[in-house]
Formats: sequence, C-alpha cells, structure tokens
Amino acid sequence: MIFKRTIFVTVFFAALAMAFVADVRADIYSYTDEAGVIHFTNRKPSGKSAKRYKVYMKTPSSRMARPGVTPVMASDSNPKRYTRYDTSILTASQTHLIPQAFIRAVIRVESDYDPNVVSVAGAQGLMQLMPATGKRMGCTDPFDPHQNIMGGTRYLRYLANLFSGDMVLTIAGYHAGEGAVRKYNGVPPYSSTLGYIEKVLKFYYHYKEKYPA
Repeated sequence: MIFKRTIFVTVFFAALAMAFVADVRADIYSYTDEAGVIHFTNRKPSGKSAKRYKVYMKTPSSRMARPGVTPVMASDSNPKRYTRYDTSILTASQTHLIPQAFIRAVIRVESDYDPNVVSVAGAQGLMQLMPATGKRMGCTDPFDPHQNIMGGTRYLRYLANLFSGDMVLTIAGYHAGEGAVRKYNGVPPYSSTLGYIEKVLKFYYHYKEKYPA
C-alpha cells in the first residue's frame, strides 16, 4: 500500500481556505482513534497525541497565471469519460503501486477526465502535468491520455516516497510542488492547496469503495 495508514477526513478544509487571509495561522492536526482510523481537524485534539501540519495563509493561489499560456477548460461532458481510461489507470496503478482510487481522484479534480485541459499556469492533460514535470516523468506527449496517466502516477509515486507515505503531503506536493512542501516543512500556505487536498480526499474515498487497493 502506498500510504502508511487509512485516513478519514473530518476537517473542514474548504472553510479554512475561505476563512483565512494573509499571514494568518491555520494549523491542521491529525490523530488516530481507537479503531486505528486517522482523523484531520483544525482544532488541536485534547488528551491525544496529534501530528500538526503548520499552515500560514499568505496567498490566494499556488498556481498563478503564466504569460503566453492559452487556458483550455474542461468540455467533455460524456459520462463514458469516467471509464474511458480504465486500462491506463489500472496499468499505472500496477506499475507504480499507487491505488486506482487515488489516481482517479487526482484526475477527477485536475481535469474532470478531459485530456485536453490546459490550466492558466500551463499544466496539461488529464493529470495536469506541468511541462517540466511531465518531461521528468517520461511523458513526451501530455495530451496522450495513456502517457499523461503514466507520467502523473509516476510523479505521485515519487512524492509518496519523498514524503514517507504521508498522503496529505503527497497531495500538497502534487498541487503546489515538492519544493513548496519542503520550503514550509508541511502543507504550503496556499488557500487553493487546502481546497485541493479536501477535494482529492473526498473523491479518493468515493472511488475507494469501487476500486479497493
């Protein structure tokens, strides 16, 4: 299994992302209950041994618009898109030992399964790979669905190894960049990253029921 523990989300990430402005502290805590389930909360648990993710809200977004980039919004509304890439997702999951549910959650949040999406920052394809990251991960054509999924999943594997299997930091690193996680020694101080973590975890548990590891 990619991650060290099962995680159950109880923190209101979206509320945090909206409520805090520049230079305000918004720490997140995680703790394990008697059943071995990990919870996340924005309040320090009393009488429990908790891990703290230090977050300082400084900027509204970690993905800024770049000159020369022409954004392409998701436009594929065909319900078949959610199963169209099953073979590639399964192959990527088996190759890089990342749960299918996690790959699907990232794709859902990043592009809603539209392989032609381009973000304002220049991220491309199903898993919204930045050009430099895609090249590092061996993806020569980011708009080829199979290549994009293989490259994006390889990057998830890299991040999971880098952050010792910490799911939250893996997600944060995928969104804000590994350098940002290292710089702040935890979740980077971006409201959009908090919202991204919440969305990915939400879909991860949705897909986990159908695609158990």
